[in-house]
Amino acid sequence: MRALVGTAVDCGSARENVAVIVENGFIRDVVPRERVGEYAVDEVYGGDGYIILPGLVNTHTHVAMARFRGLGEDFPIERWLNDVIWPAELEWTREEIRRWALLGMAEALANGSTAINDHYFFAGEIAEVAKELGIRAFIGQTVMDTIDFPIAEPEEGFRFFKKWAGKDELVTPVLAPHATNTVSLELMGEIGEFARERNALIHVHISQSRGEVLEVKRRYGLSPVEYLERAGVLGDDLVGVHGIYLSDSEVSLYAKSGATLVHCSLSMAKLEARIAPIIELAERGANIALGNDSPNPVGMMDPFEEMRFAAVLNKVWRKRTDVAPAKEVFRWASLGGARALKLKAGLIKPGYLADLVLINARKPRFLPGENPYSHIVYSTRGSDVELVMVNGEVVYKNGMLLRLGKTLEELWEELRPSGR
Repeated sequence: MRALVGTAVDCGSARENVAVIVENGFIRDVVPRERVGEYAVDEVYGGDGYIILPGLVNTHTHVAMARFRGLGEDFPIERWLNDVIWPAELEWTREEIRRWALLGMAEALANGSTAINDHYFFAGEIAEVAKELGIRAFIGQTVMDTIDFPIAEPEEGFRFFKKWAGKDELVTPVLAPHATNTVSLELMGEIGEFARERNALIHVHISQSRGEVLEVKRRYGLSPVEYLERAGVLGDDLVGVHGIYLSDSEVSLYAKSGATLVHCSLSMAKLEARIAPIIELAERGANIALGNDSPNPVGMMDPFEEMRFAAVLNKVWRKRTDVAPAKEVFRWASLGGARALKLKAGLIKPGYLADLVLINARKPRFLPGENPYSHIVYSTRGSDVELVMVNGEVVYKNGMLLRLGKTLEELWEELRPSGR
């Protein structure tokens, strides 16, 4: 049995001087810290000046793209994909995928993401790395059929799902059609049928470029959201990503469906100089989650950075300072992601998964400490994360990836180019 001591903050409340008691992978109790002695606790972490958070859910990632960090800078998304990323991806080997997926995943974990929802090629290799690292991972093999891309063969997506379904407590396979313009309506319908039979999540890019919207309209006479509805996949098992070109009618249809929209404000602002109509989606009842997208283009796998940009960019985009308040953005990063992935997580309550993050807030920028939500979104950096617990197990502490027995610096040494 373990205890985390400090100020426990979730999107429902902030409770000072408490102990979060963890047993058998779940939160057993949340009590005043002086009551820790009532439990058979073996390890106590935190104390004065520490903040306990529910694990942040990185609901859209491509962790292995750490390999491409810094490439294609300042390109619009279609040039970035066609001229830089896709040619580079065709050079992947299984060994390289494992090395760089480990780096990207370790970075996300160390910065406070207890769960990722990854969408990429060679999904089996990424799943193995997640298992080794101890992160909670939802992983899908990217598939396409309207363009020739050998590592994205549709059958490989189904094969990966069948192989990993029920195989590991922390690794959950999902279905990962690439986007509405790279997956035919027929294949998307087949994916929907498979998902219903297997009770699976579908993770897909939607309306991430103007070219995508125009291509779907040309091909089917539909908007991307109408395409998803026609294919039979628009529902609460759908985790859609980006949505920066959604029309007002699409916003209403999407929100009504129960699907989640993952907001990746930093990557879309950088690649398309736009962000999604998240405020309108939220106002109409849609579930919103956050994702770092990938180390290229955003530069780092830091969910706190993503929260900060989501809060600020929505204010700029809407020209309103009252939108995207800190508490709501924190909800997107925690409970919103947990709901998208159907996890009993995102809150610090008895019976919830013990996916927890301990922040060392014993630093001047956390004072005076009167508004914890503001401090989480605007003051916290990933480097403030001292400990990460997944399923009740401490998997990261003070720079050490405990399952691997390696530090972040050792990973850097292994992967850095010689002489740099």
